[in-house]
Amino acid sequence: MFEWLESTSVAIWVAESLWGYPVMLSLHAVGLAVVVGIFSMRDMRLLGLFSGIQPAAFLPLSKLAWVGFIVNGVSGTALFTSQAVTFVNSTPFLLKISFIVAGMALAGVIQSRLRGELAGSGGDAVISGSTKLIALISLLFWIAAIIAGRLVAYI
Repeated sequence: MFEWLESTSVAIWVAESLWGYPVMLSLHAVGLAVVVGIFSMRDMRLLGLFSGIQPAAFLPLSKLAWVGFIVNGVSGTALFTSQAVTFVNSTPFLLKISFIVAGMALAGVIQSRLRGELAGSGGDAVISGSTKLIALISLLFWIAAIIAGRLVAYI
């Protein structure tokens, strides 16, 4: 199946054209900056950093983060198709995908908890210890996903 995937027109365009790989990789970097930037800043704020930013400010930004995730999903899939056989056997790649899935799941949990904790508080609620713990784990997953993603090129 993965060999077939590498022979599709998208995979060939990404792998062999002058612009395919650079365009997809650039889109992937932009998507990464958006999704990980927003969710990491939110997590750090929930952990007590950046007290000048209200936690409520991250609620509408989550929609932009999900757009970044979609950009990453589309560009990442295109990049994957160009070297599917290699990537599917790469431990760092599989770890990266696992950390991303876990990070996105926690993003949804945190957003839900944050809405609940901010309801009726005027945007400046006390963040529960359990939400802070989830934010810490989320932040660690995003850091791990980036490290694993970089290691894909070297291991």
